[in-house]
Amino acid sequence: MQYDGLAWAFALLALLAALVAVRILFERTWFLGWLRGTCGLAFVAVAALLLVLAWDLRSYSLLKPEQPMATLSFQAEGPQRYRVLIQEGANERSVVLDGELWQLDARIFRWKGLAALIGLAPGYRLDALSGRFLALEQQSRGRRLGLSQSPLGVDLWRWLRAGEHDLFLFEPLAGRVTFLPMADKAVFAVNYGVAGLLAEPMNLAAEEALRDWR
Repeated sequence: MQYDGLAWAFALLALLAALVAVRILFERTWFLGWLRGTCGLAFVAVAALLLVLAWDLRSYSLLKPEQPMATLSFQAEGPQRYRVLIQEGANERSVVLDGELWQLDARIFRWKGLAALIGLAPGYRLDALSGRFLALEQQSRGRRLGLSQSPLGVDLWRWLRAGEHDLFLFEPLAGRVTFLPMADKAVFAVNYGVAGLLAEPMNLAAEEALRDWR
């Protein structure tokens, strides 16, 4: 996988930094010892950071044009409560969501420059699934369920977004399917295109829910 390869590249850089740190810290002739010690510890810190970033990148999946980013299947478990089965390729997980509408947020890494020219595909990670009630007095009951977590709080995507950086490699984008109706047995496919994230009804229950809601 493309993003696994990127993670391995970060891991190799981390190993290189660790080897440099060992060379500096265990050099027998401690000329300018304090400076060497400081540089060695700095390389240890860099190696640790690169390893954590590599682990963070492994949580991203390749966007494949021939298949949806995710498929969401809804099953009613009670009044305004649904079990949502989220399928990403061969991986499945389920969450319980309260409300009448759902919203999906995702993180996108889109390649730029030479990487884009040679055709490297974007990567994504589902970020959160939210439920919302239509009645004003119930809206405080809506929840936002996190679907992913970065190790040790080191979040490359968020850091790049906050600082408006791109590392000359890729730009971090945010995608969102804005609130759509939930219904028993409804199935939606979520795709990524030029306009961002788009949800497509995949069965009659989803089509009827959209028609009644609009």
